[in-house]
Amino acid sequence: MKSYGSAGLEGILQQSYTVKINEYIGSGWKTFKKNPVGFAGFTLLFFLVNVAIAKVSQSVTLEGFISLLISAPLNAGFLIVAFKLLKKRATTFGDFFRGFNHYLPLFLVSLVSSLVIGIGLLLFLIPGLYLAVAYIFALPLVLERKMNFWAGMELSRKLISKQWFSFLGFALVLVLLNLAGVLLLGVGLLVTIPLSACAIAAAYADIVGLPASSADL
Repeated sequence: MKSYGSAGLEGILQQSYTVKINEYIGSGWKTFKKNPVGFAGFTLLFFLVNVAIAKVSQSVTLEGFISLLISAPLNAGFLIVAFKLLKKRATTFGDFFRGFNHYLPLFLVSLVSSLVIGIGLLLFLIPGLYLAVAYIFALPLVLERKMNFWAGMELSRKLISKQWFSFLGFALVLVLLNLAGVLLLGVGLLVTIPLSACAIAAAYADIVGLPASSADL
C-alpha cells in the first residue's frame, strides 16, 4: 500500500492511476476470508436490524428515516474492519460498530450524497448515475482521513472522474456480484455484501493510499 506522500491528499489528484478491477475483487476476497464469520455475522445482523425497523415502523417514511440514521456508521463498519485487515492488524467483532465513534460526519456524507444523487436521478438519469459512481470514495475518505463531508465528496468526485468509466465498470461488477447473491436465495448476500466493501477498501488503498503506520479508526 502506498503512502500519501509529501503532497498529501490533494497531490493524489495530480497523479495518474489505473482501476484494477480483477485485483480489487481478488484482494477483497482475500480480506473477506481473513474474517468470514465476522463479516457474514455482521451482514446478518445488519439485515435483522433492518427487518426490526420495518416491523416497528408505522410508515415507509419513518422506516426510511430510521434506516438513514444508522446505515452510514454500519456501512462504515465493513470498511473499518477491511482497513485493519489490509494493514495486517487484528480485529474484533466490536470493530464493526466503531463507525458510531464518527457518527456525525458519516451521517452527513451519507445524507448529503444521497440527496445530491437523488436530485440528479430525478432531473436526469445521467447526472445521478455520474454522482453515484463518483462518490464511491466519499465515505472512506471521511472515515479514514477524517475529512468533512463536503470535502470528502468533492475529493472523491474529482479523483474518480479521472477514471469514471473504469469505476463504472467496477461498480457494475459489484452489482452483478450482489445480484448473484440474491439468486442464491439471498444467502449469498452474506458473502457478496462484505466482499463488495472489501473490494472498495482495496481500491481505496491502491489509489488513495492506506499507510500501515496510520492509527486505527
